[in-house]
Amino acid sequence: MYQWRKFEFFEEKYGGKSKIPEEVSGKIQCCSSGRGKVVVGCDDGTVSLLDRGLQFNFGFQAHSSSVLFLQQLKQRNFLVTVGEDEQISPQQSAMCLKVFDLDKMEPEGTSMITPDCIGILRIFTNQFPQAKITSFLVLEEAPPILLIAIGLDNGCIYCIKGDIARERITRFKLQVDNSSNRGHLAITGLGFRLDGPALQLFAVSPDSVSLFSMRDQSPRRQTLDQIGCNVNGVTMSDRSELIIGRPEAVYFYEIDGRGPCWAFEGEKKFLGWFRGYLLCVISDHRTNKDIFNVYDLKNRLIAHSLVVKEISHMLCEWGNIILIMPDKSALCIAEKDMESKLDMLFKKNLYTVAINLVQSQQADAAATAEVLRKYGDHLYSKQDYDEAMAQYIHTIGHLEPSYVIQKFLDAQRIYNLTNYLEKLHEKGLASKDHTTLLLNCYTKLKDVEKLNVFIKSEDGVGEHKFDVETAIRVCRAANYHEHAMYVAKKARKHEWYLKILLEDLGSYDEALYYISSLEPSQAGVTVKEYGKILIEHKPAETIDILLRLCTEDGESSRRGLSNGTYLSMLPSPVDFLNIFVHHPQSLMDFLEKYTNKVRDSPAQVEIHNTLLELYLSNDLNFPSVSQASNGIYLNVREISPPVKSGTMSNEKSSSDPKDSDKEKERLARREKGLQLLKSAWPSDLEQPLYDVDLAIILCEMNSFKEGLLYLYEKMKLYKEVIACYMQTHDHEGLIACCKRLGDSGKGGDPSLWADLLKYFGELGEDCSKEVKEVLTYIERDDILPPIIVLQTLSRNPCLTLAVIKDYIARKLEQESKLIEEDRRAIEKYQEDTLSMRKEIQDLQTNARIFQLSKCTACTFTLDLPAVHFMCMHSFHQRCLGDNEKECPECAPEYRSVLEMKRSLEQNSKDQDRFFQQIKSSKDGFAVIAEYFGKGVISKTSNGPTNTLRSGSPSSSSGF
Repeated sequence: MYQWRKFEFFEEKYGGKSKIPEEVSGKIQCCSSGRGKVVVGCDDGTVSLLDRGLQFNFGFQAHSSSVLFLQQLKQRNFLVTVGEDEQISPQQSAMCLKVFDLDKMEPEGTSMITPDCIGILRIFTNQFPQAKITSFLVLEEAPPILLIAIGLDNGCIYCIKGDIARERITRFKLQVDNSSNRGHLAITGLGFRLDGPALQLFAVSPDSVSLFSMRDQSPRRQTLDQIGCNVNGVTMSDRSELIIGRPEAVYFYEIDGRGPCWAFEGEKKFLGWFRGYLLCVISDHRTNKDIFNVYDLKNRLIAHSLVVKEISHMLCEWGNIILIMPDKSALCIAEKDMESKLDMLFKKNLYTVAINLVQSQQADAAATAEVLRKYGDHLYSKQDYDEAMAQYIHTIGHLEPSYVIQKFLDAQRIYNLTNYLEKLHEKGLASKDHTTLLLNCYTKLKDVEKLNVFIKSEDGVGEHKFDVETAIRVCRAANYHEHAMYVAKKARKHEWYLKILLEDLGSYDEALYYISSLEPSQAGVTVKEYGKILIEHKPAETIDILLRLCTEDGESSRRGLSNGTYLSMLPSPVDFLNIFVHHPQSLMDFLEKYTNKVRDSPAQVEIHNTLLELYLSNDLNFPSVSQASNGIYLNVREISPPVKSGTMSNEKSSSDPKDSDKEKERLARREKGLQLLKSAWPSDLEQPLYDVDLAIILCEMNSFKEGLLYLYEKMKLYKEVIACYMQTHDHEGLIACCKRLGDSGKGGDPSLWADLLKYFGELGEDCSKEVKEVLTYIERDDILPPIIVLQTLSRNPCLTLAVIKDYIARKLEQESKLIEEDRRAIEKYQEDTLSMRKEIQDLQTNARIFQLSKCTACTFTLDLPAVHFMCMHSFHQRCLGDNEKECPECAPEYRSVLEMKRSLEQNSKDQDRFFQQIKSSKDGFAVIAEYFGKGVISKTSNGPTNTLRSGSPSSSSGF
């Protein structure tokens, strides 16, 4: 005891001066506490209730004589007392047990209020003889059931169990010892222990410690020890341990016997338990004084020590320890707050005590960490770095790591700093900067073993306890490439893994193998990022990987998908064009292999565009035009430069062998380009599988005549086709082209001959032979009038009249024949018109004689009644039926004429159609003449058309 440190963790309240109120007039015999009250029983039979600060609340007369024992219940506001009352008969004992309900008050007279006494019980009966009561204890089992244990001086324990208010109780007796020495039989202390469903009762006498199992039908007694103690030397801890105080030591007991023992010398007058502290009032025989000690058994220190007068009672309430003296003075002692206790310890540099204190009192983690921090700072100031770091490590999770890191960086204690950072990562509280710092520590220490453990150790499901990218970056910077690659591979950071392989190690084959092992989607991402490097060093292998990514390779059949569906899910070759920016030859090889493998790719238009630019470029360059015009159709006629005559023919190859090889390679590519232009525009498709405008631009830019001619002809731009020949002055090809494209019978454009004639007319050189051939086709198809031909050819001063003499003669002869035919037709129409006018005149002035003898309809002999028409047809009236006004034979022809006239009159109002016919006709004058001939344009009357009859003279007038 004398080796334990003493501290003042408690303080006296109210200035150390408190007093039991004067309203408590008798001698205090017993005390109890609970539910915020202190209950005092006196020798005059009164019971007084005191509030906080020992202020008198109320009192009442509980017994007629002395109150020996009392207990305030916790679950209900009940008070159980044992005291002496008036003896009714000599056979009955005056000792009674009463239960008061403190929530129910009964007025008694006018000056006092008495709680309702809900139960009165005589303790001693014939079966339970009277003896001196030495201890008393009440257990609230399950309200309203109480278990009351009354210890006697004869070694017996009377137990009363049940509902006392309803007098439903059972009594039984427990015997501790049958020794003849009555002074050593008294029950000096009792204690209940609840352990789940088990209920035990500790019983202490001066010579023994016993344990009874109360759940048994007949409680069994078990002797725990052969030593005991006197009254007031027994208490129970908060862990239901029995504590007894003897002059040589304080003993702890559990249900299996004696436990720990604490050697505190001196007679133990009072023993108590308060919030984990052991309370002892010890009589010091050397000084003849009583000392009140508060022991912190966990931390082996005396939390408070005080010399006191003689103490009659000790109890705990309101967070205070209350000591009551025989003279009714009282002492209230309260525990100081944690901050005050720690400040006291810090001033004395007792950091270990402070740490033990906060841990034993289950303070929050933040408070514990603060104490550890201060202890660490203290050790750091003494340059005990190792022990200081041990304290700082315990603060992880509560103390800002930068506080510790800064200290050890300044002290250049890299080993301690490494240890701290390792613990920080183990607890998953490290940031990217912490990972960087730890890895830098490892690399500076060149501790490869620890680096291996940190990098390659598995944690749980294999997840790293650090920031992966930071670890990779630091290891890579320190040339620990193997470790960086390990982390990248484990964390599936494929970009980092490949970056190290390609940029640091130059392991191109390994990088390609790694890409091949990835999932297709991830492999595509990595190839896009590092494809430029791979194409530069391993073009063939990289192209093979790209082909596997972009083609199905049997995957669609394994996945059960159709070819088109699977292709739409695959990456497109267009996505990888940027990696070939400096290697167009490899790009051309890749796209050729892809198109040979995949015929119906969703991106075939873009692929063909790119291939065309590669094929047609004079110097093999990365495609730029096709990329810039991605999805945009350009106006070729507006931006295409004119093709000069000198550039349409292939340039002569140089005598340099290298230039000769380049020229051969260029010609081979152009051959491929022409083949692609043709194969990608099947005859059954209206539009090709490439951008036509882009293809024309490429042919124009690179002077590729064959491709340009093919495209113009395929697009039916025949004038552009002959323009190409005109620019090169290829007369033979020009005429051959017109023969092929100018035949209207085969869908050609005959107007090409007119353009060709205009070209020769403006040529300015002798081209008689060509002109004669052109005139042959113009004359055959009657494309141009002779006057236009003469005007066109007159512009060429090199042409003579002999060139067109035969043509003009033939045309004049044809015109003469046509004039003669027209003259004969006019004469015939004039004769017919004259004949018709005579017939009309005859009908209007002379009678008609009908001589038909047979009916035109039935061919039988004509009899009356009969109907004769002016058209010289006769019918039986019965054969005509109801229609007697028109001839059945001539009516259809007449109706068709009327319908035709009505249609012509209607068409005369359709101006759009009239002008459209003039525009589309070769001879507009013929169209106008036709309208005049039909009598439509000559119509001047604005009256209704149905008012004119076909035989009226006015219908043919108006010219």
